[in-house]
Amino acid sequence: MQVNFSDTIPSDARLVAHIADKEKMPGGLEAALEQGAKTARFKGNAGQLFEGFVERGGNVVRVAVAGAGSANADRRSNNLEKAGGALAAKYLTSGEPAIALDFSGSGLDAAGAASVMLGLRLRSWRHDAYRTKLKDEQKVSLKNITAVGAPDGTENAWTDAVSVAEGVEFTKDLVAEPANTLFPISFVELCEDKFAGTGAELIVLDDAQMEKLGMGSLLGVGLGSEQPSRILAIKWDGGKDGEKPTAFVGKGVTFDTGGISLKPGPGMGDMKFDMGGSAAVVGAMLAMVKRKAKANLVGVVGLVENMPDGRAMRPGDVVTSMSGQTIEVLNTDAEGRLVLADVLHWTQVEFEPKQIVDFATLTGAMIITLGSEYGGVFSNDDALADNLLAAGTTSGDKLWRLPISPAYDKLINSPIADMQNIGPRGAGSITAAQFLKRFIINDTPWAHCDIAGTVWADKPGATWGKGATGYGARLIDNFVRENVEG
Repeated sequence: MQVNFSDTIPSDARLVAHIADKEKMPGGLEAALEQGAKTARFKGNAGQLFEGFVERGGNVVRVAVAGAGSANADRRSNNLEKAGGALAAKYLTSGEPAIALDFSGSGLDAAGAASVMLGLRLRSWRHDAYRTKLKDEQKVSLKNITAVGAPDGTENAWTDAVSVAEGVEFTKDLVAEPANTLFPISFVELCEDKFAGTGAELIVLDDAQMEKLGMGSLLGVGLGSEQPSRILAIKWDGGKDGEKPTAFVGKGVTFDTGGISLKPGPGMGDMKFDMGGSAAVVGAMLAMVKRKAKANLVGVVGLVENMPDGRAMRPGDVVTSMSGQTIEVLNTDAEGRLVLADVLHWTQVEFEPKQIVDFATLTGAMIITLGSEYGGVFSNDDALADNLLAAGTTSGDKLWRLPISPAYDKLINSPIADMQNIGPRGAGSITAAQFLKRFIINDTPWAHCDIAGTVWADKPGATWGKGATGYGARLIDNFVRENVEG
Protein backbone atom coordinates (compact mmCIF):
# COMPACT_ATOMS: atom_id res chain seq x y z
CA MET A 1 0.00 0.00 0.00
CA GLN A 2 1.42 3.37 -1.10
CA VAL A 3 1.51 6.16 1.50
CA ASN A 4 1.90 9.84 0.63
CA PHE A 5 1.99 12.91 2.85
CA SER A 6 0.20 16.18 2.12
CA ASP A 7 -0.76 19.40 3.88
CA THR A 8 -4.16 19.48 2.23
CA ILE A 9 -6.86 17.02 1.22
CA PRO A 10 -6.51 16.19 -2.50
CA SER A 11 -9.13 17.99 -4.57
CA ASP A 12 -10.24 14.71 -6.14
CA ALA A 13 -10.54 12.81 -2.85
CA ARG A 14 -13.67 10.66 -2.79
CA LEU A 15 -13.04 9.12 0.63
CA VAL A 16 -11.85 11.16 3.62
CA ALA A 17 -11.29 9.61 7.05
CA HIS A 18 -10.94 11.19 10.48
CA ILE A 19 -9.91 9.77 13.85
CA ALA A 20 -12.15 10.49 16.84
CA ASP A 21 -11.43 10.04 20.53
CA LYS A 22 -14.19 8.65 22.71
CA GLU A 23 -17.09 11.10 23.12
CA LYS A 24 -15.28 13.69 20.97
CA MET A 25 -16.03 14.25 17.30
CA PRO A 26 -13.34 15.75 15.05
CA GLY A 27 -13.63 19.48 14.43
CA GLY A 28 -14.80 20.90 11.10
CA LEU A 29 -17.33 18.20 10.23
CA GLU A 30 -20.62 19.23 8.69
CA ALA A 31 -23.62 19.39 11.02
CA ALA A 32 -25.30 16.60 9.07
CA LEU A 33 -22.39 14.26 9.77
CA GLU A 34 -22.31 15.08 13.45
CA GLN A 35 -26.05 14.52 13.72
CA GLY A 36 -25.78 11.29 11.75
CA ALA A 37 -23.06 10.00 14.06
CA LYS A 38 -25.15 10.81 17.09
CA THR A 39 -28.18 9.07 15.59
CA ALA A 40 -26.05 6.01 14.78
CA ARG A 41 -24.85 5.93 18.41
CA PHE A 42 -21.26 6.46 17.40
CA LYS A 43 -19.27 6.96 20.61
CA GLY A 44 -15.70 6.86 19.32
CA ASN A 45 -14.95 3.52 20.94
CA ALA A 46 -11.79 1.87 19.66
CA GLY A 47 -12.48 0.29 16.28
CA GLN A 48 -15.99 1.76 15.96
CA LEU A 49 -16.75 3.29 12.57
CA PHE A 50 -19.27 5.77 11.22
CA GLU A 51 -19.63 6.99 7.65
CA GLY A 52 -21.76 9.48 5.80
CA PHE A 53 -21.88 11.38 2.51
CA VAL A 54 -21.66 15.15 2.06
CA GLU A 55 -21.27 17.58 -0.81
CA ARG A 56 -17.96 19.45 -0.93
CA GLY A 57 -17.00 21.73 -3.81
CA GLY A 58 -19.68 20.28 -5.99
CA ASN A 59 -18.55 16.71 -5.40
CA VAL A 60 -20.10 14.02 -3.23
CA VAL A 61 -17.50 12.94 -0.67
CA ARG A 62 -17.60 9.81 1.47
CA VAL A 63 -16.55 10.71 5.02
CA ALA A 64 -15.55 8.12 7.62
CA VAL A 65 -14.89 8.62 11.31
CA ALA A 66 -12.95 5.87 13.11
CA GLY A 67 -13.01 5.61 16.89
CA ALA A 68 -9.75 5.51 18.85
CA GLY A 69 -11.17 5.14 22.35
CA SER A 70 -10.07 7.21 25.30
CA ALA A 71 -7.14 9.56 24.79
CA ASN A 72 -5.86 8.46 28.22
CA ALA A 73 -6.07 4.72 27.61
CA ASP A 74 -3.18 2.62 28.87
CA ARG A 75 -2.73 0.94 25.49
CA ARG A 76 -3.34 3.98 23.33
CA SER A 77 -1.30 2.69 20.39
CA ASN A 78 -3.33 -0.54 20.27
CA ASN A 79 -6.56 1.46 20.11
CA LEU A 80 -5.20 3.69 17.36
CA GLU A 81 -4.27 0.59 15.38
CA LYS A 82 -7.84 -0.63 15.84
CA ALA A 83 -9.05 2.65 14.32
CA GLY A 84 -6.82 2.14 11.28
CA GLY A 85 -7.78 -1.52 11.07
CA ALA A 86 -11.48 -0.62 11.06
CA LEU A 87 -10.89 1.65 8.06
CA ALA A 88 -9.13 -1.14 6.19
CA ALA A 89 -11.82 -3.69 6.99
CA LYS A 90 -14.51 -1.34 5.72
CA TYR A 91 -12.89 0.03 2.57
CA LEU A 92 -10.32 -2.52 1.38
CA THR A 93 -12.71 -3.98 -1.21
CA SER A 94 -15.18 -1.09 -1.30
CA GLY A 95 -14.24 0.09 -4.78
CA GLU A 96 -12.46 3.10 -3.35
CA PRO A 97 -8.87 3.27 -4.67
CA ALA A 98 -7.58 5.83 -2.18
CA ILE A 99 -8.24 7.26 1.24
CA ALA A 100 -7.31 10.70 2.55
CA LEU A 101 -6.54 10.21 6.24
CA ASP A 102 -7.01 13.65 7.79
CA PHE A 103 -5.01 14.14 10.99
CA SER A 104 -5.62 17.90 11.11
CA GLY A 105 -6.79 18.81 14.59
CA SER A 106 -6.69 15.19 15.76
CA GLY A 107 -4.35 15.97 18.63
CA LEU A 108 -2.24 12.91 17.79
CA ASP A 109 1.53 12.94 17.91
CA ALA A 110 3.74 11.34 15.26
CA ALA A 111 3.73 7.93 16.95
CA GLY A 112 -0.05 8.02 17.21
CA ALA A 113 -0.54 8.89 13.55
CA ALA A 114 1.88 6.13 12.54
CA SER A 115 -0.09 3.66 14.71
CA VAL A 116 -3.29 4.46 12.81
CA MET A 117 -1.57 3.88 9.47
CA LEU A 118 0.12 0.72 10.74
CA GLY A 119 -3.23 -0.71 11.78
CA LEU A 120 -4.64 0.16 8.38
CA ARG A 121 -1.77 -1.54 6.57
CA LEU A 122 -1.73 -4.67 8.74
CA ARG A 123 -5.47 -5.21 8.36
CA SER A 124 -5.08 -4.80 4.58
CA TRP A 125 -2.89 -7.89 4.21
CA ARG A 126 -4.38 -10.64 2.06
CA HIS A 127 -3.10 -13.91 0.62
CA ASP A 128 -4.78 -14.05 -2.79
CA ALA A 129 -2.07 -15.86 -4.76
CA TYR A 130 -4.21 -18.96 -5.32
CA ARG A 131 -7.61 -17.29 -5.77
CA THR A 132 -8.40 -17.18 -9.49
CA LYS A 133 -12.14 -16.47 -9.53
CA LEU A 134 -12.59 -13.44 -7.32
CA LYS A 135 -15.53 -11.25 -8.25
CA ASP A 136 -14.79 -7.56 -8.73
CA GLU A 137 -16.42 -6.71 -5.43
CA GLN A 138 -14.10 -9.20 -3.68
CA LYS A 139 -10.89 -7.76 -5.08
CA VAL A 140 -8.71 -5.28 -3.23
CA SER A 141 -9.37 -1.77 -4.47
CA LEU A 142 -7.77 0.39 -1.77
CA LYS A 143 -4.16 0.95 -2.83
CA ASN A 144 -3.21 4.47 -1.69
CA ILE A 145 -3.24 6.46 1.55
CA THR A 146 -2.68 10.20 1.73
CA ALA A 147 -1.81 11.31 5.26
CA VAL A 148 -3.10 14.87 5.51
CA GLY A 149 -1.83 17.32 8.12
CA ALA A 150 0.24 14.65 9.86
CA PRO A 151 2.13 15.79 12.98
CA ASP A 152 5.81 16.65 12.73
CA GLY A 153 7.92 13.50 12.73
CA THR A 154 5.23 11.23 11.31
CA GLU A 155 7.23 10.39 8.20
CA ASN A 156 10.13 9.13 10.32
CA ALA A 157 7.76 7.23 12.60
CA TRP A 158 6.11 5.69 9.56
CA THR A 159 9.45 4.56 8.14
CA ASP A 160 10.02 2.62 11.36
CA ALA A 161 6.46 1.25 11.26
CA VAL A 162 6.91 0.05 7.67
CA SER A 163 9.77 -2.18 8.82
CA VAL A 164 7.50 -3.69 11.44
CA ALA A 165 4.71 -4.13 8.89
CA GLU A 166 7.04 -5.92 6.48
CA GLY A 167 8.08 -8.32 9.22
CA VAL A 168 4.51 -9.07 10.28
CA GLU A 169 3.43 -9.50 6.67
CA PHE A 170 6.27 -11.96 6.05
CA THR A 171 5.14 -13.93 9.10
CA LYS A 172 1.59 -14.00 7.74
CA ASP A 173 2.79 -15.00 4.26
CA LEU A 174 4.68 -17.98 5.64
CA VAL A 175 1.87 -19.16 7.91
CA ALA A 176 -0.71 -18.89 5.11
CA GLU A 177 1.34 -20.68 2.45
CA PRO A 178 0.27 -24.28 1.73
CA ALA A 179 2.59 -27.11 2.65
CA ASN A 180 3.04 -28.30 -0.93
CA THR A 181 4.88 -25.04 -1.68
CA LEU A 182 6.34 -24.28 1.77
CA PHE A 183 8.70 -26.96 3.02
CA PRO A 184 12.12 -26.71 4.69
CA ILE A 185 14.15 -25.92 1.57
CA SER A 186 11.65 -23.44 0.12
CA PHE A 187 11.32 -21.77 3.54
CA VAL A 188 15.06 -21.18 3.51
CA GLU A 189 14.97 -19.89 -0.07
CA LEU A 190 12.22 -17.39 0.77
CA CYS A 191 14.29 -16.10 3.68
CA GLU A 192 17.42 -15.86 1.55
CA ASP A 193 15.47 -13.70 -0.88
CA LYS A 194 13.94 -11.49 1.84
CA PHE A 195 17.20 -10.87 3.67
CA ALA A 196 19.36 -10.33 0.58
CA GLY A 197 21.26 -7.07 0.84
CA THR A 198 20.11 -6.31 4.40
CA GLY A 199 23.42 -6.97 6.11
CA ALA A 200 22.14 -10.00 8.01
CA GLU A 201 24.17 -13.22 7.88
CA LEU A 202 22.29 -16.43 7.07
CA ILE A 203 23.65 -19.82 8.11
CA VAL A 204 22.05 -23.05 6.83
CA LEU A 205 22.64 -26.60 8.07
CA ASP A 206 21.58 -29.53 5.88
CA ASP A 207 20.85 -33.13 6.87
CA ALA A 208 24.46 -34.26 6.55
CA GLN A 209 25.76 -31.42 8.71
CA MET A 210 23.10 -32.06 11.35
CA GLU A 211 23.85 -35.78 11.35
CA LYS A 212 27.53 -35.01 11.89
CA LEU A 213 26.57 -32.83 14.86
CA GLY A 214 24.53 -35.68 16.34
CA MET A 215 21.06 -34.12 15.95
CA GLY A 216 19.19 -37.40 16.14
CA SER A 217 16.20 -35.78 17.80
CA LEU A 218 15.43 -33.27 15.03
CA LEU A 219 16.41 -35.60 12.20
CA GLY A 220 14.22 -38.34 13.64
CA VAL A 221 11.14 -36.20 13.06
CA GLY A 222 11.90 -35.78 9.36
CA LEU A 223 12.71 -39.42 8.62
CA GLY A 224 9.30 -40.14 7.12
CA SER A 225 9.33 -37.21 4.71
CA GLU A 226 10.75 -36.92 1.23
CA GLN A 227 11.61 -33.32 2.10
CA PRO A 228 15.06 -32.81 3.65
CA SER A 229 15.25 -31.00 6.97
CA ARG A 230 17.10 -27.76 7.59
CA ILE A 231 18.27 -25.41 10.33
CA LEU A 232 18.37 -21.73 9.42
CA ALA A 233 20.10 -19.10 11.55
CA ILE A 234 19.77 -15.37 10.86
CA LYS A 235 22.49 -13.35 12.57
CA TRP A 236 22.36 -9.58 13.05
CA ASP A 237 25.23 -7.67 14.67
CA GLY A 238 23.73 -4.25 15.34
CA GLY A 239 24.93 -3.86 18.92
CA LYS A 240 28.25 -3.52 20.69
CA ASP A 241 31.22 -5.49 19.42
CA GLY A 242 31.69 -8.67 21.40
CA GLU A 243 28.40 -8.43 23.27
CA LYS A 244 26.60 -11.75 23.49
CA PRO A 245 23.44 -11.92 21.39
CA THR A 246 19.86 -12.43 22.39
CA ALA A 247 18.60 -15.55 20.65
CA PHE A 248 15.13 -16.41 19.38
CA VAL A 249 14.37 -19.99 18.38
CA GLY A 250 11.36 -21.14 16.34
CA LYS A 251 9.66 -24.47 15.71
CA GLY A 252 9.26 -24.92 11.97
CA VAL A 253 7.26 -28.07 11.27
CA THR A 254 6.07 -27.11 7.80
CA PHE A 255 3.42 -29.83 7.91
CA ASP A 256 2.51 -32.13 10.76
CA THR A 257 0.55 -35.29 10.06
CA GLY A 258 1.52 -36.59 13.49
CA GLY A 259 3.78 -39.15 11.86
CA ILE A 260 3.03 -42.77 12.77
CA SER A 261 0.88 -41.38 15.62
CA LEU A 262 -1.37 -40.07 12.86
CA LYS A 263 -3.69 -37.15 13.59
CA PRO A 264 -7.43 -37.46 12.84
CA GLY A 265 -8.32 -36.36 9.31
CA PRO A 266 -10.69 -33.48 10.19
CA GLY A 267 -8.69 -30.33 10.74
CA MET A 268 -5.37 -31.84 9.66
CA GLY A 269 -5.11 -29.22 6.90
CA ASP A 270 -4.59 -26.63 9.62
CA MET A 271 -1.25 -28.24 10.37
CA LYS A 272 0.34 -26.23 7.59
CA PHE A 273 0.71 -23.54 10.26
CA ASP A 274 2.66 -25.76 12.66
CA MET A 275 5.62 -23.65 11.61
CA GLY A 276 4.06 -20.52 13.18
CA GLY A 277 6.89 -20.20 15.71
CA SER A 278 9.53 -20.15 13.00
CA ALA A 279 7.47 -17.64 11.00
CA ALA A 280 7.28 -15.35 14.03
CA VAL A 281 11.04 -15.52 14.54
CA VAL A 282 12.05 -14.82 10.93
CA GLY A 283 9.38 -12.12 10.56
CA ALA A 284 10.65 -10.40 13.68
CA MET A 285 14.22 -10.70 12.49
CA LEU A 286 13.23 -9.09 9.16
CA ALA A 287 11.56 -6.20 10.98
CA MET A 288 14.55 -5.64 13.26
CA VAL A 289 17.11 -5.95 10.48
CA LYS A 290 15.13 -3.56 8.27
CA ARG A 291 15.00 -0.92 11.01
CA LYS A 292 18.68 -1.52 11.86
CA ALA A 293 18.09 -2.56 15.47
CA LYS A 294 20.92 -1.57 17.78
CA ALA A 295 21.36 -5.02 19.22
CA ASN A 296 23.17 -8.29 18.59
CA LEU A 297 20.48 -10.81 17.66
CA VAL A 298 20.17 -14.27 16.24
CA GLY A 299 17.04 -16.05 15.06
CA VAL A 300 17.28 -19.82 14.61
CA VAL A 301 14.57 -22.08 13.21
CA GLY A 302 14.40 -25.84 12.91
CA LEU A 303 12.58 -26.85 9.72
CA VAL A 304 11.15 -30.34 9.21
CA GLU A 305 8.12 -32.11 7.77
CA ASN A 306 6.52 -34.83 9.90
CA MET A 307 5.11 -37.59 7.68
CA PRO A 308 4.24 -41.31 8.07
CA ASP A 309 6.44 -43.58 5.98
CA GLY A 310 8.31 -46.87 6.12
CA ARG A 311 11.36 -44.94 7.35
CA ALA A 312 9.43 -42.85 9.87
CA MET A 313 10.19 -42.83 13.56
CA ARG A 314 8.00 -45.27 15.54
CA PRO A 315 6.38 -44.87 18.94
CA GLY A 316 8.77 -46.51 21.37
CA ASP A 317 11.93 -45.60 19.46
CA VAL A 318 14.83 -44.01 21.33
CA VAL A 319 16.73 -41.13 19.72
CA THR A 320 19.90 -39.38 20.82
CA SER A 321 19.91 -35.58 20.81
CA MET A 322 22.89 -33.35 20.06
CA SER A 323 23.25 -32.75 23.79
CA GLY A 324 23.87 -36.50 24.27
CA GLN A 325 20.62 -36.95 26.16
CA THR A 326 18.41 -39.83 25.00
CA ILE A 327 14.69 -39.56 24.39
CA GLU A 328 12.09 -42.32 24.33
CA VAL A 329 9.56 -41.24 21.70
CA LEU A 330 6.19 -42.46 22.96
CA ASN A 331 4.19 -40.31 20.55
CA THR A 332 5.51 -39.11 17.20
CA ASP A 333 2.92 -36.31 17.24
CA ALA A 334 4.84 -34.68 20.09
CA GLU A 335 7.49 -33.80 17.52
CA GLY A 336 7.97 -30.07 18.01
CA ARG A 337 9.86 -30.52 21.26
CA LEU A 338 12.15 -33.02 19.53
CA VAL A 339 12.99 -30.38 16.92
CA LEU A 340 13.52 -27.66 19.51
CA ALA A 341 15.71 -29.87 21.69
CA ASP A 342 18.47 -29.93 19.10
CA VAL A 343 17.95 -26.37 17.89
CA LEU A 344 18.11 -24.98 21.42
CA HIS A 345 21.29 -26.92 22.17
CA TRP A 346 23.00 -25.93 18.90
CA THR A 347 22.03 -22.29 19.35
CA GLN A 348 23.62 -22.17 22.80
CA VAL A 349 26.79 -23.96 21.69
CA GLU A 350 27.18 -21.97 18.47
CA PHE A 351 26.24 -18.44 19.60
CA GLU A 352 26.55 -18.44 23.43
CA PRO A 353 23.51 -16.17 23.84
CA LYS A 354 22.95 -14.13 26.99
CA GLN A 355 19.28 -15.12 26.90
CA ILE A 356 17.13 -17.32 24.70
CA VAL A 357 13.41 -17.32 23.90
CA ASP A 358 11.68 -19.98 21.84
CA PHE A 359 8.35 -19.76 20.02
CA ALA A 360 6.36 -22.82 19.04
CA THR A 361 2.87 -24.02 18.19
CA LEU A 362 3.72 -26.78 20.61
CA THR A 363 0.67 -28.24 22.33
CA GLY A 364 -3.05 -28.61 21.80
CA ALA A 365 -3.27 -28.42 25.57
CA MET A 366 -2.36 -24.74 25.35
CA ILE A 367 -5.47 -24.08 23.26
CA ILE A 368 -7.57 -25.82 25.91
CA THR A 369 -5.93 -23.68 28.60
CA LEU A 370 -5.85 -20.22 27.02
CA GLY A 371 -7.89 -20.46 23.83
CA SER A 372 -6.80 -17.99 21.16
CA GLU A 373 -6.53 -14.90 23.37
CA TYR A 374 -3.10 -15.47 24.88
CA GLY A 375 0.06 -17.40 24.25
CA GLY A 376 1.56 -19.23 27.21
CA VAL A 377 5.01 -18.36 28.55
CA PHE A 378 7.19 -20.55 30.74
CA SER A 379 10.56 -19.40 32.04
CA ASN A 380 13.44 -20.16 34.36
CA ASP A 381 14.02 -16.42 34.88
CA ASP A 382 11.45 -14.08 36.44
CA ALA A 383 12.89 -10.91 34.93
CA LEU A 384 12.86 -12.37 31.43
CA ALA A 385 9.28 -13.58 31.86
CA ASP A 386 8.14 -10.18 33.15
CA ASN A 387 9.78 -8.42 30.22
CA LEU A 388 8.08 -10.72 27.74
CA LEU A 389 4.72 -10.21 29.42
CA ALA A 390 5.16 -6.43 29.20
CA ALA A 391 6.20 -6.62 25.54
CA GLY A 392 3.14 -8.73 24.84
CA THR A 393 0.89 -6.08 26.37
CA THR A 394 2.55 -3.29 24.39
CA SER A 395 2.48 -5.16 21.09
CA GLY A 396 -0.97 -6.70 21.46
CA ASP A 397 0.52 -10.21 21.17
CA LYS A 398 -0.52 -11.10 24.70
CA LEU A 399 1.12 -13.72 26.90
CA TRP A 400 0.11 -15.42 30.16
CA ARG A 401 2.67 -17.05 32.44
CA LEU A 402 2.34 -20.68 33.49
CA PRO A 403 4.48 -22.69 35.91
CA ILE A 404 7.38 -25.06 35.58
CA SER A 405 8.78 -26.97 38.55
CA PRO A 406 10.47 -30.26 39.50
CA ALA A 407 7.04 -31.60 40.48
CA TYR A 408 6.14 -31.67 36.79
CA ASP A 409 9.62 -32.58 35.59
CA LYS A 410 9.43 -36.09 37.02
CA LEU A 411 6.40 -36.80 34.84
CA ILE A 412 8.60 -37.15 31.75
CA ASN A 413 11.20 -39.52 33.22
CA SER A 414 11.61 -42.69 31.13
CA PRO A 415 12.34 -46.20 32.41
CA ILE A 416 14.76 -46.89 29.54
CA ALA A 417 16.12 -43.47 28.44
CA ASP A 418 16.96 -40.09 29.93
CA MET A 419 13.44 -38.84 29.27
CA GLN A 420 10.28 -39.51 27.30
CA ASN A 421 8.71 -37.01 24.93
CA ILE A 422 5.27 -36.96 26.55
CA GLY A 423 3.88 -37.12 30.06
CA PRO A 424 0.42 -38.09 31.29
CA ARG A 425 -2.75 -36.42 29.98
CA GLY A 426 -2.75 -33.65 32.58
CA ALA A 427 -0.54 -30.55 32.38
CA GLY A 428 0.44 -31.29 28.78
CA SER A 429 1.79 -27.80 28.04
CA ILE A 430 3.78 -27.75 31.27
CA THR A 431 5.45 -31.13 30.74
CA ALA A 432 6.36 -29.99 27.20
CA ALA A 433 8.06 -26.93 28.70
CA GLN A 434 9.80 -29.12 31.28
CA PHE A 435 11.11 -31.24 28.41
CA LEU A 436 12.62 -28.18 26.71
CA LYS A 437 14.16 -26.94 29.95
CA ARG A 438 16.35 -30.05 30.03
CA PHE A 439 18.18 -28.67 26.99
CA ILE A 440 19.06 -25.30 28.53
CA ILE A 441 22.75 -25.16 29.41
CA ASN A 442 24.05 -23.71 32.69
CA ASP A 443 20.77 -22.01 33.60
CA THR A 444 20.93 -19.59 30.66
CA PRO A 445 17.94 -17.24 31.02
CA TRP A 446 15.30 -18.94 28.88
CA ALA A 447 11.64 -18.59 28.08
CA HIS A 448 9.34 -20.82 26.07
CA CYS A 449 6.29 -19.32 24.35
CA ASP A 450 3.62 -21.83 23.38
CA ILE A 451 1.59 -20.00 20.73
CA ALA A 452 -0.54 -22.88 19.44
CA GLY A 453 -3.81 -20.98 19.69
CA THR A 454 -2.72 -17.59 18.39
CA VAL A 455 -1.07 -17.90 14.97
CA TRP A 456 -4.29 -18.64 13.07
CA ALA A 457 -7.75 -17.14 13.52
CA ASP A 458 -11.13 -18.44 12.40
CA LYS A 459 -12.52 -14.90 12.37
CA PRO A 460 -11.06 -11.45 11.67
CA GLY A 461 -9.33 -9.41 14.37
CA ALA A 462 -8.35 -5.77 14.68
CA THR A 463 -5.21 -6.06 12.54
CA TRP A 464 -5.76 -9.32 10.66
CA GLY A 465 -8.40 -11.00 8.57
CA LYS A 466 -9.51 -14.61 8.87
CA GLY A 467 -6.41 -16.80 8.75
CA ALA A 468 -2.82 -15.88 9.60
CA THR A 469 -2.53 -13.35 12.45
CA GLY A 470 1.19 -12.56 12.37
CA TYR A 471 1.35 -13.30 16.10
CA GLY A 472 4.79 -13.19 17.67
CA ALA A 473 6.67 -10.94 15.27
CA ARG A 474 5.70 -7.71 17.03
CA LEU A 475 6.09 -9.31 20.44
CA ILE A 476 9.72 -10.08 19.67
CA ASP A 477 10.32 -6.65 18.14
CA ASN A 478 8.84 -4.87 21.17
CA PHE A 479 10.81 -7.06 23.57
CA VAL A 480 14.03 -6.10 21.82
CA ARG A 481 13.13 -2.39 21.71
CA GLU A 482 12.29 -2.28 25.41
CA ASN A 483 14.94 -4.58 26.86
CA VAL A 484 17.84 -5.27 24.52
CA GLU A 485 18.63 -2.17 22.49
CA GLY A 486 20.98 0.26 24.21
